[in-house]
Amino acid sequence: MSDDFGKRISIEEVEEGTSFTPKFDEKGLIPVITVEDSTSEILMHGYSNKEALLKTIETNQAHYWSRSRKKIWKKGETSGLNQAIKKILIDDDQDCLIFRVELGGMAASCHVGYKSCFYRSLEGKNELVFTETEKVFDPEEVYEGQDNPTIL
Repeated sequence: MSDDFGKRISIEEVEEGTSFTPKFDEKGLIPVITVEDSTSEILMHGYSNKEALLKTIETNQAHYWSRSRKKIWKKGETSGLNQAIKKILIDDDQDCLIFRVELGGMAASCHVGYKSCFYRSLEGKNELVFTETEKVFDPEEVYEGQDNPTIL
């Protein structure tokens, strides 16, 4: 497994070329939007670092960098909410990724129990309205005895 991606040589190559040269931020991270491949529903937003991205590419299973736990995590490793990579898209200046995935386990992605992490919408200035009304699973059962990734 290579531990390096191509070098960014020119704007033309980054924007119009065929070399994968992801641009990680000053913390070594690149944002990832995760979408269910079959429905195009946005499931979650996360971050990847070089090692997590390489593991994702090598295994075809989504890996992310946890900013709170400061470690790589394979989606579904503890919960069973696996994400099989169907396609990886990158934006024009190669500083954001989209993982198109097939959901495994309970066909959910959110540690709170909903299918998508985007289960509410903003109504007016400060009220949240639920767009998903039923949880796919009970997080207390799934994460019993484990660290639930909730962050305050």
